[in-house]
Amino acid sequence: MEKNIKKVLISEDDIKSKVAELGEILTRDYEGKDLFVICILKGAMIFMADLIRHIKVPLEIDTMVVSSYGHSTHSSGIVRIIKDLDQSVEGRDVLIVEDIVDTGLTLKYLSDNILSRKPRSLKICSFLDKPDRRKVDIVPDYCGYSIPDEFVVGYGLDYAEKYRNLPYIAVLDPKAYE
Repeated sequence: MEKNIKKVLISEDDIKSKVAELGEILTRDYEGKDLFVICILKGAMIFMADLIRHIKVPLEIDTMVVSSYGHSTHSSGIVRIIKDLDQSVEGRDVLIVEDIVDTGLTLKYLSDNILSRKPRSLKICSFLDKPDRRKVDIVPDYCGYSIPDEFVVGYGLDYAEKYRNLPYIAVLDPKAYE
């Protein structure tokens, strides 16, 4: 697995530090509120699990599974909700936790869908952002790192369901998927 890593982009220590920092910011911003966190599976599960340990306000979690990639390195642009929420978001302060914002198509679709359900507020927290790839006007409210347009894996991000367990963010060698 490690042989397909071109370079480490964000170290395990840097990830831990950034997640703690985001947790402190979210704690401050959601003080006095009951936070409803939506984890976008599968990619964001590791980030969300680490993040909520640093959020010191009451919160509930739920999950959604959406797909626009399949086994490709590029989004198809067609978003499918594979698993919807189990709870209502109406009147709640909602935070979508995502692993990466790439083209923005999936997150735009998802945020419009959630907004149609009438939450009190809706914010987006993404660990990574690739603004150079954006196809729609969407920017995460909270972001760990802005990264260049390279295909990355690790810390929950995958290629064909592999590499999620790497404790760092790495650029995948194109030979691994070409």
